[in-house]
Amino acid sequence: MRFVSIASGSSGNCTYIGTDHTHLLVDAGISCKRIDTGVQELGIKPDELAGVLITHEHSDHISGIRVFSKKHHVPLYGTKETLEAIERMDVKKEIDPDLYRPVRADEQIVVGDFTVTPFSNSHDAANPVGYRAEAEGHSVGVVTDLGVYSQYTINHLLGLDAVLLEANHDVHMLEAGPYPFPLKRRILGQKGHLSNEAAGHLLNELLHDGMKHIVLGHLSKENNYAELAYETVCCEVNMSENPYNSGDFPITVARRDAMSDVIYI
Repeated sequence: MRFVSIASGSSGNCTYIGTDHTHLLVDAGISCKRIDTGVQELGIKPDELAGVLITHEHSDHISGIRVFSKKHHVPLYGTKETLEAIERMDVKKEIDPDLYRPVRADEQIVVGDFTVTPFSNSHDAANPVGYRAEAEGHSVGVVTDLGVYSQYTINHLLGLDAVLLEANHDVHMLEAGPYPFPLKRRILGQKGHLSNEAAGHLLNELLHDGMKHIVLGHLSKENNYAELAYETVCCEVNMSENPYNSGDFPITVARRDAMSDVIYI
């Protein structure tokens, strides 16, 4: 299995997960051109994708979806409420409705080699989800855009080989920054985004001997930077009571403007 962040940040998100036979994207929040280029750099034709798993309808997760689906006719998976929201925004009706594939949180679907489980996230969208994808005895999770997590979230992420985990902001940078007060409250709220510290706390719940790679993603351009996210999460891991430290696992930070290295699982 391969796992690659094509782009990740508050301005746009797209993740590739694939086997030799089945290729999936999680979100399409960058231009169709960038998606095509990223997929082709992996040696895959965009038309060969088995589907796009959509987490929710915010623009940084779907901005490329209309052009991409019109060009490549790739199935679009998402909750009923998410797909309905996308359809309402598609005023020119560029997306073929036959491409929509509704999913439900906690109900597994099979897409080629993959068994995919959507799970609910706490975010201010219609019905947002994260995804766990399993194939060939391995598993990957993508969990971003959640203001808080619970034991429910942890349960869906236990035993993963790799995870892309939101580390959106540094609380002090956000509070001291130029954002309007209502936006700060939204980001810090229960339906907002995970801070670096919260990402570290969640990661502590997920670490196990079989964890092969951790990717920190969805960083805010204005309220975070890669070194700070990395150092904060590592500090939280090292200060915890679990038997691991941050040096036991590769931890990398996904970029908004470039693909990550290919992670082989």
